[in-house]
Amino acid sequence: MFVAPDPGLVRLRVSARAVLGITVAVTAAELCGMSLPASITGGLAALLALFTVADPTVRGQAVSTALLPAVGFPVLALATALHGVPLLRDAAWLAVVFAGVYARRWGPRGHALGVFGFMMFFTTQFLHAVPAQLPELYGAIALAIAASALVRFGLWCIERRTPPPAAPAPLTGRGLARPTTRQAFQATVACAIALGVGQVLSEQRWYWAVGAAWWIFVNTASRGETLVRGFRRVLGTVAGIAAGLVVALPLHGAPAPTALLVAVCVFGIFYTAPLSYSWMMFFVTVMAGLLYGLLGVLHPGLLVLRVEETAVGAIGAAAAVAFVLPVTTHAATDAWIERALHCVRGCTSAATRRLAGDDSADPTPHAAELELLLGRVRLSLAPLVHPLSPLKGRRSRARQVIALLDDCARQVRGLTAVAADPAASHDARLTAACRRVEAAVEALVAPAAVAEEAPATPATDPVPAKHHHPAAEAALAHLHDLERALADLATPLRSSTRAPALTG
Repeated sequence: MFVAPDPGLVRLRVSARAVLGITVAVTAAELCGMSLPASITGGLAALLALFTVADPTVRGQAVSTALLPAVGFPVLALATALHGVPLLRDAAWLAVVFAGVYARRWGPRGHALGVFGFMMFFTTQFLHAVPAQLPELYGAIALAIAASALVRFGLWCIERRTPPPAAPAPLTGRGLARPTTRQAFQATVACAIALGVGQVLSEQRWYWAVGAAWWIFVNTASRGETLVRGFRRVLGTVAGIAAGLVVALPLHGAPAPTALLVAVCVFGIFYTAPLSYSWMMFFVTVMAGLLYGLLGVLHPGLLVLRVEETAVGAIGAAAAVAFVLPVTTHAATDAWIERALHCVRGCTSAATRRLAGDDSADPTPHAAELELLLGRVRLSLAPLVHPLSPLKGRRSRARQVIALLDDCARQVRGLTAVAADPAASHDARLTAACRRVEAAVEALVAPAAVAEEAPATPATDPVPAKHHHPAAEAALAHLHDLERALADLATPLRSSTRAPALTG
């Protein structure tokens, strides 16, 4: 994780900016004479604004950031008003859970607003806030969002020069088959289980179980992904608790060293989040222990309870994805692989047209989309390649698929670079090679239809004139290697006798 590529040091700069933005927000709250709970609320609001807002444009990010209070303030008021009425409070929080997950269908903005609303309810439970504190909490949140926005969009707008990577369009469906609708029901059931069992464990800290169940459903699309994410959350929490016993307990809430370590944890959260959920949870858990130390309630038993509540949340999530509108790893993986293969075909076709002289054809967007789709394929296959997976045969096939798709991506990048050469010229062999690549893709995504067609074109190329342009030769080499990788994919994708897919 620590040696993973960071082109342009974007991850490093975003993490450093987060520390600066949250520091400015908390410092502003302290200078205004706000209480410690209000300062903590402001710091959390700034963290969420910097962490969850991920619109593809700076303007969109600014709009989403400005909308956060519109969702957070009403939820905060509802949570504080119902704090002393457990049944209504629990029902209201489950409604917020459902709405927050359902809102993901509106893209990054819906996701950010849904997370912010949920976390405002969570913060109320964490701080045991009551209606009398609302004016100060509102002021702290407004001040924190303004401070974080000043840093993000004014002092250090990294996205102006380095736009954030776009997320691939989610898998589609209708009704209960639509991912956001299905996950809304799953997350609500998971949080209901966590809420009930969590309260049996502790009447004071039960909300940790609900928070664990909620976050496990972020960025998952199948039963396997959710189970792996739950395991990683528990693993990161246990490691964080162990570190908390060594780091947070001896401080006894001392403000200066605690603030310094919280800043380190914030940096760790942002730096590791794109790469490792376990490491991110490690830093989140250590930070939570430090905040409990500031509030004067930290003790070893509380840290142990944190692990127990997290395990309850993970179990609730596992039960929900197993029995409520389940989507298997098989189904999700097949869908993402098929989209990646269609993207390979689109890129190949655009590159070949570009090499043939069509200036309007551009394979670059297809190549960028392929990288994003392969990221989703890896995430979907994570349950199968996990070291603890007992399915050795499927694990081996999954690794083959990832390796071959990575090879396809390398050839596509090379083909795209060649097509960008203004001196590239038409070669009859390119058209034939492109058709074979398209046929190879069709053979993988629709084998039955291909089998009924005429025999495939032989893997030979027309013999053109004696002299060939170097760009055409390079493109042809990439197309040949791409065709070979696609042909090799047939083995792991179709090797199961029980189903035509990798995970069958």
